[in-house]
Amino acid sequence: MRLFHFSDDAGIAAFEPRPVRVPSDRAPGREWLNGPLVWAIDADDDFLYLFPRDCPRILLWASADTPETERRHWLGDWRAAAFIERRWLERLEAETIHRYEMPPEGFENLDDAGMWVARRRVIPMERTAISRLDQEFAPRARAPACMSAASGCAMPGIGSRRRKPIFPMQDIQPLFSSGNFALKTIQIFWPDSLE
Repeated sequence: MRLFHFSDDAGIAAFEPRPVRVPSDRAPGREWLNGPLVWAIDADDDFLYLFPRDCPRILLWASADTPETERRHWLGDWRAAAFIERRWLERLEAETIHRYEMPPEGFENLDDAGMWVARRRVIPMERTAISRLDQEFAPRARAPACMSAASGCAMPGIGSRRRKPIFPMQDIQPLFSSGNFALKTIQIFWPDSLE
């Protein structure tokens, strides 16, 4: 098993446990997840963090219960879809992020979208700089598609679409409540922020 932490900081020698910036409502007994921890993502799900830190995004992928016809309709041949605001496309081309490989010892599996946590200081084993984030998706063996919510996202292998938005929020809302797809929002954008 390989675990990673993504950062825009190239000089992290050690990860110290710290609380989340914005605490979430947690299930009873899971409140500790808002406390001081070191977070990591497994290799199968690392695509969730191939974005600049503050890039608002909605990530959608099929769950084990997703009927094949629905998966094909919404995702085609891709494993997942990332919806971003059009204004972030330039930053995806220009920014560099750093993927730190973490030793798996001491991490606890949260059984939630590949996330793991450690309650102690972690020294990374290796750091890899990743540039041209807009091109990091297509070459991956299990690559997600990245589609802009405002217009086409011209990423390799995706093609450009000129609808606005590609999937209006009201059209994809049933996916989130059907239980057939998994969803993760990070710094979610609101539909009225679209051009």
